[in-house]
Amino acid sequence: MRQRRLMNQINVVPYIDVMLVLLVIFMVTAPLIQVASVDVPSVGKASQAPVDPLQVIVKADQTLAFRATPNATPRDVSREELARLVAEAQKKNPQQPVVVAGDRNVRYEAVMQVMDDLQKQQVARVGLLVQQGK
Repeated sequence: MRQRRLMNQINVVPYIDVMLVLLVIFMVTAPLIQVASVDVPSVGKASQAPVDPLQVIVKADQTLAFRATPNATPRDVSREELARLVAEAQKKNPQQPVVVAGDRNVRYEAVMQVMDDLQKQQVARVGLLVQQGK
């Protein structure tokens, strides 16, 4: 008696059938998809130029410095004085952001404490200032 050999070929006909059915489905549904439009604000609608953020600098020894404008020299402040200065600036412009710049060697906990203090003062926009690597 002869033994039957095992068939070691893959039958790809069912896979081709499935692929063609999917192709037909995508061809039928593609024209039915609607394109979304995005409303971009025009130049005439811009109310005012964005304001420069207030900068709070946390130094390596965990002391604080405050800079009201980007070109100003930072001045050393205490936590209470920082809260007062930010509150005064926020009275003039409530949407002015505050960024916290931490020294490379300062503990992350000190930066988070300053951010927490600012949020307790109801400062709405608080962020971190980062520098791009070289």
